[in-house]
Amino acid sequence: MAASITYRELGGPSGRFWSLLALLGVPLVLGAAAYFYVEHYGHIVTGMDNQIVWGMPHVFAVFLVVAATGALNVGMAASVFGKSAYQPLAPLSALVSLALLVGGLALLMLDLGRSDRMIVAVTQLNSQSVFALRVILYDGFMASVGVYLWFLLERRMNRYVKPAAIMAFVWQLLLITGTGLEFGFNFREVYDSILYAPMFIAFSAAYGTAVLVLILFAVCRWEDRPVSDSLLRRLKNLLGISVGASLFFAVLFLSSKYELARSRDVARFLLVDGGVYTALLWLGQFVLGGIAPLALLLRAQVSRAAFAAACALVVLGGLAQMYVTLIGGQAYPQILFPGMIESSSFFDGEIHPYTPSVPEVLLGIGGVALAAAIIAIALRALALLPTRLDQPGEPQA
Repeated sequence: MAASITYRELGGPSGRFWSLLALLGVPLVLGAAAYFYVEHYGHIVTGMDNQIVWGMPHVFAVFLVVAATGALNVGMAASVFGKSAYQPLAPLSALVSLALLVGGLALLMLDLGRSDRMIVAVTQLNSQSVFALRVILYDGFMASVGVYLWFLLERRMNRYVKPAAIMAFVWQLLLITGTGLEFGFNFREVYDSILYAPMFIAFSAAYGTAVLVLILFAVCRWEDRPVSDSLLRRLKNLLGISVGASLFFAVLFLSSKYELARSRDVARFLLVDGGVYTALLWLGQFVLGGIAPLALLLRAQVSRAAFAAACALVVLGGLAQMYVTLIGGQAYPQILFPGMIESSSFFDGEIHPYTPSVPEVLLGIGGVALAAAIIAIALRALALLPTRLDQPGEPQA
């Protein structure tokens, strides 16, 4: 951490802060109630079944995990690649990354059922399962980012910030690549593509940057403090490049599916015949999450309101993309015997229906609220915010 930069805790009246926590406590309590309701009655009360085993909570969970890796990009740009303009935001970047990951992992654990037996997955690791190996990736990422944040905050450890940042950067790449390959190595027809690895890296950068900028705007509005145009311009360009890369890899993935004869029906399902999944793909992922934000970000002069709107659209588009990927990928029928006609009582050859239940939605929102509460409490308790962000030219504090 550069010696010229000083940091402080989140300011504002205590009563106002406690009101914020009480507001965040509402979705947290509702999410906890939804979890115990599903745990008591079983997943029969949700929209999930033997075909759709990853429901709406997984949509929120995977989005949070993917955004968590991308939120660290600003800190990595400062500490690994020497982009000093981002240095004031490095502690906030690490905090947001950790909080989003905790929220996502909490949802994954609570949504799988029998969360009390999660210790079995940790103690009896299946080294041949990419799902099981993610436990190592999660642990390594959280530990490396935690050490990186500690070295940023402790002046005596500032000399070791770059080695810690390089370690966090390596785990960041491993985690987001592993998350993408979790789908790419899946035998379901909608998945089964190595392009999921680079595509998820691009998604990560877009979603994480958008969430980080929205939190930065919220903090600055909370304290009524300005942010330099130089820093916002850099963040705008970073988000624009990430959104453009996301669109490129999404188009490349769909084109590859359509060009291969064995997966052309899958491409038609996603692009034309998928009903709600097709609508979410075009209107949600491409229009709201890609084209509209780029139209806002590529203008010569972008107001802060337009920048915030672009970030919000990227988040909404990301949730739509995760819904299409997770739910649509399971709804499309599995081709067990290519070229053969299958018939049984298990909906062979049929697009499987799925309607999210209220408990599923509440649980997903609860995971988001958990991440927000962690960020709010940490910002209030720890000196993570730069004293100033309104210096002209290169942002300094």
